[in-house]
Amino acid sequence: MEVEALLPSSDEIARMSISGKVGAALSPVFGLSKRHELDALLSSFRPDVVNIHNPYPLISPTAIRACSRVGVPVVATINNFRLRCINGLFYRDGQICTACEDSRVALPGLLHGCYRDSHFQSAVMTAAVARHRPTWTGVSRYIAVSNFVAERLLAWGEPADKVVVKPNFVEDPGDLSPIGEGFLYAGRLAQEKGIMLLLDAWEMSGLGASTRLIVAGDGPLRAAVENRVRSLSGVELKGPLAPAAVDEYRRATAVTVYASLWFEAHPAIAESFAHGHPVVTTDVGALGTLVDDEVGWRAAPDAASMAAVLVQATNRTEQQLRGAAARKRYLERYRSDVVLSTLLGIYEGVMR
Repeated sequence: MEVEALLPSSDEIARMSISGKVGAALSPVFGLSKRHELDALLSSFRPDVVNIHNPYPLISPTAIRACSRVGVPVVATINNFRLRCINGLFYRDGQICTACEDSRVALPGLLHGCYRDSHFQSAVMTAAVARHRPTWTGVSRYIAVSNFVAERLLAWGEPADKVVVKPNFVEDPGDLSPIGEGFLYAGRLAQEKGIMLLLDAWEMSGLGASTRLIVAGDGPLRAAVENRVRSLSGVELKGPLAPAAVDEYRRATAVTVYASLWFEAHPAIAESFAHGHPVVTTDVGALGTLVDDEVGWRAAPDAASMAAVLVQATNRTEQQLRGAAARKRYLERYRSDVVLSTLLGIYEGVMR
């Protein structure tokens, strides 16, 4: 199998000429920045199938039209909700927000500046999402990264035979260490990630006297988290860590906690499963569909419920049983060879 990649980065924009930056600014609508590069690649490489991921801002869904013009089928990997929401999350100001989901034009998102906290960029993205809604009908197959995303696509009227669930793969960390002690939170220190909910629940649980919670990450709430941690026992704040360091803390702890209040990319869950880590999470959004009682514990998104679940998750026997089940689920669903086989099957089906 031969693969060619077109992987533009937003970092390129800073190095562009003034005209290039104007083109980049309008690329979500017109796909100006990479149109000629894409056309040249389609002509020279002549692919059997094109898989697009996150085409905004520099490529845009105009890539679907470009592929259609030369008869190449398109597979679209859907990681978020940007087909209907300009920030892609259905989340605004600390709350779930679906105000734009059923609107032809995402005016609430424009008014609130939901895309990168910029009204100008939100205006461009609002125009792009509206203009390209019909463009997406040219996709031959949607790859949803989770059932949660797939359910949304189906609710928007996408045919069931065009939607398939395929998670992203996670590399196998290899031989596992004996189960460690305590809890690990590794993620962004932001409101939607539920970090303050977790700290409130930790205090309520009383677990600080007997075990530890390691918090690794950075984000807009870092100062607030640092201040809160000073009044809590058993919490160790590590700040931002490299992936290898996070893996070391996974080996040293027993349970990973994801307290997100809505949308969570599933690779973080899969990484925990790969390490044989059971997971404590909330029962809302994507996380509620990825974690069940076999591989972890789910709590309602309030401090009392989360505190009770944290206490339950200290049971060593359950940690070992659910950790083994988590590892088994990783091997069945998220290992690279399993995911690659599924992906190739999708490509072959589309090409037929």
